[in-house]
Amino acid sequence: MNADLNNDGVIDEKEYEIYLERLRREMEDEDAKRDSQRQMAWFSLSGMLLFPFSVVATESFGLSQASNLLSTMSNIYYVSIAAIVASYFGFSNMKKGEPK
Repeated sequence: MNADLNNDGVIDEKEYEIYLERLRREMEDEDAKRDSQRQMAWFSLSGMLLFPFSVVATESFGLSQASNLLSTMSNIYYVSIAAIVASYFGFSNMKKGEPK
């Protein structure tokens, strides 16, 4: 990123402030992105752990049709959630390996 906005070869105070503000916002955006991805991964993992309990709970409440539907859905659910979690960890590790 070039701090000299008007290309006069001199970085004055206003250009420097704009440059620093742009860097600060980029850092905040990256931070928010990482937080969002981390929350999504944890939410997905907790859903994977709680899904079997929902099948057991519906069966114990006598809702056999609901437990049947949840059991049928579980194949697609686990594959989808595993893809979300795997992509989070995969892309996080790819990002770490990039040269700075």
